Amino acid sequence: MEERLRELISIPAIRAAVIIVGSILAAKLIEWMLSRTLVALARRTASALDDQLVDATRRPIFISVVLIGLGWGTDELPLSAGAQGGIHAVLETLAVLIWSGASFRIGALVLGALSKRSFGIVDARTIPVFDMLLKVVVIGTAVYFGFLAWDIDLTAWLASAGIIGIAIGFAAKDTLANLFSGIFIVADAPYKVGDFIVLDGGLRGQVIKIGIRSTRVLTRDDIEVTVPNAVIAASKIVNETGGPDVKQRVRVGVDCAYGSDIDKIRAVLLACPKAAEHISPDPTPEVRFVEFGGSGLRFELRVWISDPAKRGAVIDDLHCRIYKAFQAAGIEIPYSKHDVYIKELPARSSLS
Repeated sequence: MEERLRELISIPAIRAAVIIVGSILAAKLIEWMLSRTLVALARRTASALDDQLVDATRRPIFISVVLIGLGWGTDELPLSAGAQGGIHAVLETLAVLIWSGASFRIGALVLGALSKRSFGIVDARTIPVFDMLLKVVVIGTAVYFGFLAWDIDLTAWLASAGIIGIAIGFAAKDTLANLFSGIFIVADAPYKVGDFIVLDGGLRGQVIKIGIRSTRVLTRDDIEVTVPNAVIAASKIVNETGGPDVKQRVRVGVDCAYGSDIDKIRAVLLACPKAAEHISPDPTPEVRFVEFGGSGLRFELRVWISDPAKRGAVIDDLHCRIYKAFQAAGIEIPYSKHDVYIKELPARSSLS
């Protein structure tokens, strides 16, 4: 029996198969140990992060042990050095890809957990920046180890990359400008997703996505406008949702004829916002006598709204209410008029 086993073990293919099967069993054993120890310990904590990290690393560890067994088993086969080197390079490349994917997932989990706790500079608005840096580091590391797996000399590649990088920098300067502007916008946070902004050109809408290259704004006409970040970085931005409170003040101006009772005008205007939709009761509406205009007395009704998206609807409703209220109260809304005085008529022609 022992001689038979020795004869079987002396066969390279059988030795390789035994090693591969043993690596699979070892991977199963390690996975079972992780589920019995680390998973059990993670479940005792209040945070869900450790459970997610264990779940993200369990499968890559299992596959890595199997890949090690495959590489070890390949060494037992009577293959040429080139063939064995190619198999090892493939296996190492697979390991690099698997752990790169796991690194993406682990990094996203850690960044998400840190942003919820407002850990220093890592918060919800800076997550895209750190996510991009994580991807650059992971991809760069994966490419480096991938080259090492295939025994590729990096010296020449790095020299070429420097020249190519300069050429790409000149060719894609606009793209790079948008990229760096996107990083500064995310870091400086002049606005966030959900805010209503107004740009220099008059574009007004709700921010629905902040990307590294551009920002998407949804207008009140339900039109999505993509604005390059470089354009936004060079523009004056009015954030209607900014400030310590999301409320926004709306001003509605109206002219009244000279000779009107200003106390009556003030009372009529203050009654207009009552029972109107989308108007916040706090702060309370107010009326201001703004100026003596060329055709009438200029008054301004000021109210507060909680949703900037309702600004147009509120202004329309107030205009209708003010017009009807002034008609009912007999308050005249003057129109622009000018008196023309003729100082002197031209002399009559002798022919007439």
